[in-house]
Amino acid sequence: MSTLPVYRWSLAPDGYATRRQLRARGLRPGGQDVAATLERPRRRGRPPLVAHLYRVDLALPVRPMTPGRWAALARANRARRICPECRRDAGYVIPPSLGMCSPCAFPDNAPEGASWNSSPHTAR
Repeated sequence: MSTLPVYRWSLAPDGYATRRQLRARGLRPGGQDVAATLERPRRRGRPPLVAHLYRVDLALPVRPMTPGRWAALARANRARRICPECRRDAGYVIPPSLGMCSPCAFPDNAPEGASWNSSPHTAR
């Protein structure tokens, strides 16, 4: 078992990139193992920040989105907008911290006559 080369932050040689850097170039790691790591030291005895590096020459192009993938993504995002309490489309992604839309989470703060899909600032 060999050890990975470790480089200091922003001192990696050309030919290596992080996942984000690969994605910005339209590439993906493509199943290759981590080729090296970057370490950024921190103060007060905390462990260093670590970033994994992949070889750019072994990276593959990003797979294109198919109509089926677009439809699945739209369904997943739509499901995140449905309030589990009132079963209505909130008009925004329900925050996981609340677990329900704002009118269901804070019924006392809703203005008089406000509809479920309106903002609390737009009373009718």
